[in-house]
Amino acid sequence: MMKLNSLILLFVVLISFLEGSQCGNLSKNFYKKTCKDAETIIKQTTEKHVASNPAVPARLLRMHFHDCFVRGCDGSVLLNSTNNNAEKDAIPNQTLLGFDVIDDIKEEVEKKCPGVVSCADILALAARDSVSYSFKKSMWEVLTGRRDGKVSQMSEALQNIPAPFFNFTQLKQNFASKGLTVHDLVVLSGGHTIGVGHCTGFNNRLYNFTGKGDQDPSLDKDYAKMLKTKCPPNDQKTTVQMDPGSALKFDTSYYNVVLNNKGLFTSDATLLTNKIARKTVSELVEESDFFTEFSQSMKRMGAIEVLTGTAGEIRKKCWAVNS
Repeated sequence: MMKLNSLILLFVVLISFLEGSQCGNLSKNFYKKTCKDAETIIKQTTEKHVASNPAVPARLLRMHFHDCFVRGCDGSVLLNSTNNNAEKDAIPNQTLLGFDVIDDIKEEVEKKCPGVVSCADILALAARDSVSYSFKKSMWEVLTGRRDGKVSQMSEALQNIPAPFFNFTQLKQNFASKGLTVHDLVVLSGGHTIGVGHCTGFNNRLYNFTGKGDQDPSLDKDYAKMLKTKCPPNDQKTTVQMDPGSALKFDTSYYNVVLNNKGLFTSDATLLTNKIARKTVSELVEESDFFTEFSQSMKRMGAIEVLTGTAGEIRKKCWAVNS
């Protein structure tokens, strides 16, 4: 009897663990019965946009990241606000691009399966498919079944999205609050291998690092000199490649950039200030290792605080909650 009770207890604990695991109720081929062509439509429409604009992968990857770090991966970053108080109105999100791509994908999916596929899933899949386009194969698995959130607040974006001027301790705490490890932090930072950064995100490193009009001593001097030619003090519009010469190619050169003290943001450079993180940076220079680890970390990030089952809703338009 005692053995039976122990087995029952073990079963209950196991079920509780599975139900509370980070992947929640997400599953493979979630739309197989309700909209079997959903992922194909999303992939084809995404690829159409990437083919006409190679900057799309960086834009959607960044948008997916910003979505997941605020209220979980619930598509709340996509919502508009009548009083300029939504997530997309927050300073970290004012430079997000690609909302038109998500809207176009949603429109195509709705034609086939109205009211079935969530905007949160569309964003997660489109981010994956856009990055995967140049490889002609899927670069990571995206489980589906997310539902869309109904709340989007600017203040929460400011509180939760890691800032480019964060030091290592701040980054570690921020990622830990989302259930992500230091390893995930270093791996996901590799997303900076594509895309651009605004001068406002690193100008302090060039002109006023400690409040005394000085330059960040950890930044390569020649690189800093070049950046100053592109970003004068108080420049708020100019953008610079985060991975110089390789900003449209998803590869591992970002880690070499960081190791050479040319990481654009403080949040890049600070990866070298921690022994474990620095070791991981060195290891991820190997492309096969990076792709494998990035796949796993993206799967974990894509499961942060997801809404499933009857929570949330399936929006008709990605930029507005249902009326």
